[in-house]
Amino acid sequence: MVGRARRLERFLTQPFFTTEQFTGIQGKLVSLEDSLDGCERILHDEFKDYPESALYMIGKIDEAKAKQPKTEIKPELETKTADTHES
Repeated sequence: MVGRARRLERFLTQPFFTTEQFTGIQGKLVSLEDSLDGCERILHDEFKDYPESALYMIGKIDEAKAKQPKTEIKPELETKTADTHES
């Protein structure tokens, strides 16, 4: 639940036109419908495999997919790590 809340917080930190001169990030106009769609998708865990940074300072939620692909867990690495500690 905390992860969802943190992702939602990052998503709601959208780039504003008024802060462009301070952040260097171009402001974006996001409709209320698009903002609510993004919030709903985050709350339904659609972005649980994405790092929080992928949701920071974006416009529409689909920009997170373009900004950073979701992380993939590689089980074989976990097994190798466990095996090396047993010796």
